Amino acid sequence: MARIKPVSLENATEEAKEIFENFLEQRGNVPNMFRTLAHRPKILETAYEHFSTILQTGTVDIKLKEMVAVRVSQLNDCGY
Repeated sequence: MARIKPVSLENATEEAKEIFENFLEQRGNVPNMFRTLAHRPKILETAYEHFSTILQTGTVDIKLKEMVAVRVSQLNDCGY
């Protein structure tokens, strides 16, 4: 099975580093999904904008949104 290694902060492009730093400031880490998407900076940027829009807008509290995401992963037997 093919594996794509996540990009480290040191090896990231300038565009990716900016997004990584936003994650570090907001969450304390950079999720592996976004580190892997950093191989394609434009896709990383689009995914980050989408992720941010979902979590940071609307009337549902961000913690509840994240709990729902975890529960959906559990229901789908997502090991990650």
